[in-house]
Amino acid sequence: MSLLDSVRYATQMTMGNAVVAYERMRTGVTYNPLDRRYGSDPYPLYRRLRERDPVHRTWLMSGWVLSRHADVLDVLHDPRFSADESNQPGFEKFIERRRKLGLMDRDEELGTSMLRSDPPDHTRLRKLVSKAFTPNAVSALAGKIEGLVEEQLDAVAASGEMDVIRDIAYPLPVIVIAEMIGVPREDQARFKHWSTEIVKSIGFSDIHSERASVMAGRELRAYFREMAEQRRDDPRDDLMSGLLAAEEEGDRLTLPEVFNLLELILLAGNETTTNLIGNGILALLRNPDQHEALKGDPSLLQSAVEEMLRYDCPVQATSRIALEDLDFGGARVRKGQSVMLLIGSANRDPAKFDDPDRFDVRRSPNEHIAFGHGVHFCLGSNLARLEARAAIGALVERFPSMKLATDRPRWRHNIILHGLDELPVRF
Repeated sequence: MSLLDSVRYATQMTMGNAVVAYERMRTGVTYNPLDRRYGSDPYPLYRRLRERDPVHRTWLMSGWVLSRHADVLDVLHDPRFSADESNQPGFEKFIERRRKLGLMDRDEELGTSMLRSDPPDHTRLRKLVSKAFTPNAVSALAGKIEGLVEEQLDAVAASGEMDVIRDIAYPLPVIVIAEMIGVPREDQARFKHWSTEIVKSIGFSDIHSERASVMAGRELRAYFREMAEQRRDDPRDDLMSGLLAAEEEGDRLTLPEVFNLLELILLAGNETTTNLIGNGILALLRNPDQHEALKGDPSLLQSAVEEMLRYDCPVQATSRIALEDLDFGGARVRKGQSVMLLIGSANRDPAKFDDPDRFDVRRSPNEHIAFGHGVHFCLGSNLARLEARAAIGALVERFPSMKLATDRPRWRHNIILHGLDELPVRF
């Protein structure tokens, strides 16, 4: 969901209940992203959307919600749908409103965001950063990641209990990403704080969360700016130095583009991997037969992680904007309308997956789209998989008696990023 959608929703709150009632009366189902009942388990809602209204008109977001695997995949590959939010009507007014609310400075340089851009801009940015995430570059990090996992688990092994989020899923990705960027260990706690605050504005958020997010973003960019000045005088073997020096066919990154890329890598590398590890361990412990299968056959680890990505994916949705009027799934989508793609629903679509609500560490084939598809396929997918396999494999091997210490783990409420606040276990 774009920030523009969030602002639009905020202006429509007074009519929200009436709109929800109308949609429910019309189709028997409505997608209301602010209903906290769906925070921990959105999948029953997704099922109703797929069955009753798979191309769902939602007045709350002035657009459409797609829930079927084939439809989501089609949009991700269709150049008539854009990731660039400036293609939505009223984008300039949205920027001006943010400035009036103190959420953006008049002279603030936005730069081009790889996440919210289309080719050729997206292609240029991706080429300039992709060298750091090639399979060979990621594989070279395996020993370091495994060492970090052992270090984290050594710290809790004697206690017989741990919080999977706090003790491994939370610290591991931030340490890995921070070290790749070139951030020293003593600054990594600040890095994680900035990441946590910034993601609060993703999806629908209130003005207080928005302001906290903006402040964290400014602090992060100030840190990057100081770091960039240091690296220009003293380049090192890190991602900051590499991006400052990167050149592709005579094209170099501007400083705002460098900062946008680093912020995206920080957020995507931290929050989504934290969610993957936490959601994956929860699914494993709630399905004891699958836990036993993995303990008995560690060679299943790779397919188990792919099933965790499908079954309860870290990123539940993304959005696109229609660049022209077009017919889609029997509906008329107008130019400028937003289309929300429910990745979490697509990954549970029975038209694509046999018995999709069953967690099966042996599932094959498993053509999930947890990392997206097409030109925006997640650049860090290899790294996320490597970290998840290292953390989950070590937890299963070192603590074979691991059990949930609560029946109701606490979830964060975010319609885009799906993850836990805490996951206490005993072993």
